[in-house]
Amino acid sequence: MTTQTYTVTGMTCSHCVNSVGTEVGRIPGVTDVQVDLASGTVTVTSDQPVDTAAVAAAVDEAGYELAR
Repeated sequence: MTTQTYTVTGMTCSHCVNSVGTEVGRIPGVTDVQVDLASGTVTVTSDQPVDTAAVAAAVDEAGYELAR
């Protein structure tokens, strides 16, 4: 198992949290997603390391952006 934490910009409410969590959770191999609105982070747990580009694409699909 691997766990990675990313910073997401633009999240302001619980709907944002749900959107990001749903999209990131669809990435193959992801076993758990924790989105923290207060810190603006998403923590991804997976069987194998997840490509950052896949996480960025999922966050983008939800309407937000990974901080660079």
